[in-house]
Amino acid sequence: MADNTQKDPKDWVSGSDPMTGAQASYLKTLSEQAHQPDPTGDHLTKAEASELNDELRDDAGGGSS
Repeated sequence: MADNTQKDPKDWVSGSDPMTGAQASYLKTLSEQAHQPDPTGDHLTKAEASELNDELRDDAGGGSS
């Protein structure tokens, strides 16, 4: 049976909306931990922010949960 509990951010109905304040805060924290530039000045969508959170979490050594 296929695992359909997680939807690709590109398929979110609200994925093209601007990232939330919570996403921006988490991105800022992760970028600091991963020693990457702060991406919160960019105009990211919710979907883009989610994908970047995943990438930065990996870079920061957090892995995926």
